[in-house]
Amino acid sequence: MPSTNGRQKVALVLLCAAVFLDSMDLSLMGVALPSIGRDLSLQESTLQWLMSGYAIAYGGFLLLGGRIADLFGRRRVFLLSLAVFAAASLAGGLLSAGWPLVATRVIKGVAAALTAPAALSLITTTFAEGPQRNRALGVYSLAGATGYTAGLIASGLLTEISWRLVFFLPVPIALLVLAASPLVLPRGVRPPGARQGFDAAGAVAVTGGVLLAVFALTERNWPAGVVAVLLLGAFVVIERRRSAPLIPLAVFRSGAVGAANLAALAWACATIGWQFVAVLYLQQVLGYTALATGLGIVPMGLAIVITANLAGRLISRYGLRRVAAAGMLVQGAGILLFLRAGATGDYLTVLLPALVVHGIGNGLSFPSLNIAAVAGLPDERQGLAAGLVTSAVQIGAGTGVAVLAAMMTLGGSMLAGYRIAFLAAGGFSLLGALVAAFGLRRRRSAPVPAPTA
Repeated sequence: MPSTNGRQKVALVLLCAAVFLDSMDLSLMGVALPSIGRDLSLQESTLQWLMSGYAIAYGGFLLLGGRIADLFGRRRVFLLSLAVFAAASLAGGLLSAGWPLVATRVIKGVAAALTAPAALSLITTTFAEGPQRNRALGVYSLAGATGYTAGLIASGLLTEISWRLVFFLPVPIALLVLAASPLVLPRGVRPPGARQGFDAAGAVAVTGGVLLAVFALTERNWPAGVVAVLLLGAFVVIERRRSAPLIPLAVFRSGAVGAANLAALAWACATIGWQFVAVLYLQQVLGYTALATGLGIVPMGLAIVITANLAGRLISRYGLRRVAAAGMLVQGAGILLFLRAGATGDYLTVLLPALVVHGIGNGLSFPSLNIAAVAGLPDERQGLAAGLVTSAVQIGAGTGVAVLAAMMTLGGSMLAGYRIAFLAAGGFSLLGALVAAFGLRRRRSAPVPAPTA
């Protein structure tokens, strides 16, 4: 058996591989949808749900998933949910009917909503708070941030061969993680008080409220949005009266947790919304193919990888507040650099600098916000904290895409609409920078050692 330190490193790689799959699946469908529609003669509304079904289920069940991990064991929940994820992926690649295919995507979204907070809380309870945890969370954030970009690239490559490969791709990776995880993941001891009862009413209210909120944003269904607000309001009332609430509202009293989640929501509005608009811009205005679009985004992914590896040391030296705020500002600058691109934007002199600057800011801000969202909380609340920040990112992604899609219709021309959308995305980044600068308490740790291969 490997040493304790070696087991921790292997465990971190496996947990990050699972989160990478969850993030990648958010974008993996995008390029493949036209081919799926042609081969299976599916209507556009059905195709849309191949993406929306996953996103809504993922965002809606995250908070419940985090609490389930705390209640029933993080290792157990992680392994079972990842097995369901792999089975649904395999089924999706074999099916040839529209709504059964959508059902596999919804099941995968629910499974991912349990996998992600379980993985994050396993990391935060395995690595001690401070430099060790900062470094581990930097790697975790890197896996999540690059997963979405990798999905865009892989989707273009695999669709050239067969769209079914898009469904099959996660299966061998998930099976490898499942085979190795029992050997290195800690069994752990359920924290005292973790089983003080299950808040069923709170679970129904918050899950229904978040599901309807994401649905309303995705489909622009305002009646669903009203019901979502009512359910979330009822949830707050329920939590105030419960002796063992699903989400103890006391976790927000420090201020930093609430600020980290709000900043994470703004981060996702900016970067996921921007990616949605930028991909359309490259294809519809500049005439890029799907494959060329995916390959063109590669430098941004590399910038994220390099910067996220440095984030831990920068956080130790300058503190979470400064690194998070600076990262959001740099990310916003990268987004706004896209305003230089016109109807014939040159890749090397216009697009490439914008992509690299965006990637640098992304790699600085995302790890900082993840660390801030779980810092200082006891072990029995780590799954909850992980679910909160991941849910904030998913809701932010839905909000950003919906808002920027609406902004694109405001311009007098197609190009003007894209510029308005880029300005709005930059505004979200600025908002996140302000929240991070004024809402995150300053936390300093010992220097984080340089990552090893």
